[in-house]
Amino acid sequence: MKIAIVKLSAMGDIIHAMVALQYIKEAKPEIQIDWIVEQGFAQILENNPHIDNILPVNLKAIKKEKKALSSEIKQLKAYAQNNYDLVIDAQGLIKSALTAKLLSKNIAGFSKDSIREGVASYLYKQKVEIAYEKNAIERNIKVLCEPLEIVITKEQVLNKEKFLYCNTSENLPIEIDDYILFVVGASVANKIYPQESFLKIAKALDEKVLVVWANNYEYEVARYLEKEAQNVIASPKLNLNELKRVINSTKLVIGGDTGPTHMAWALNVPSITIFGNTPEDRNTYITPINQVVKSETFVNPLKLDKTDFSIREIEPQTIIKLAKELLND
Repeated sequence: MKIAIVKLSAMGDIIHAMVALQYIKEAKPEIQIDWIVEQGFAQILENNPHIDNILPVNLKAIKKEKKALSSEIKQLKAYAQNNYDLVIDAQGLIKSALTAKLLSKNIAGFSKDSIREGVASYLYKQKVEIAYEKNAIERNIKVLCEPLEIVITKEQVLNKEKFLYCNTSENLPIEIDDYILFVVGASVANKIYPQESFLKIAKALDEKVLVVWANNYEYEVARYLEKEAQNVIASPKLNLNELKRVINSTKLVIGGDTGPTHMAWALNVPSITIFGNTPEDRNTYITPINQVVKSETFVNPLKLDKTDFSIREIEPQTIIKLAKELLND
């Protein structure tokens, strides 16, 4: 059997879906799993033994250049020549549903009431029902496994094998060491914890701290922390494969609700995820080594409050205390 998974972006969403792969391959060892992904996130999937083919697209280019539409359609039609028995749209957007439609007529995906862009479900032959506000990891597992008649329990997920894989033959631009790693940015401003609070955490912990960054804002924060605290180092720019390797060797990851912090969960690395205007019970799995700190505001998963910057109100001491507990376990 040959299936294609359509999960285009973003980093955390892709990671939340990847956890199912080890169990799918265990239940159906002969299945071929291909993955359609935005090329900017393809490295997250690389070196994974449970993925047979990574098939990149550049649908984001269409926003900038309408002429890119024809080349992307041509690329998807070429992928369709693989003659998939089933395509699973694990994204639940109109663009991901249309992508799936170009790959096969036999498509599974979320039901109309299970996604924000409910019209996408009209393109699916098989529809999977699960409330939108349910845990994102459980949602991804269900949409990927129910069409294959595979059942995965929460207990299995809590005892998962790490599922991000690295090419260790390539040289890293930084020496791997026993760092605490700070993730200081996020996709939106109200998911970002203040740099002054990160500084207090760094100074309170008697540990070497590495700050990773992906854009100019995060780079400036990394340089600020490096300047203000003797135990902080600003990382060089890392690609996603390098980031996987660095996180895999880290003692503890501290950051907001964003991709690199979810990488820690995927790699079974201790982590503290800081939540403000996003729901901690939906966006991650809490484990003995993967903990969360949430602001006091109530979050409605169906309607996030864009004016909620309560993450800034979380006291650094709360995170410091939890970090020391995780480091001493």
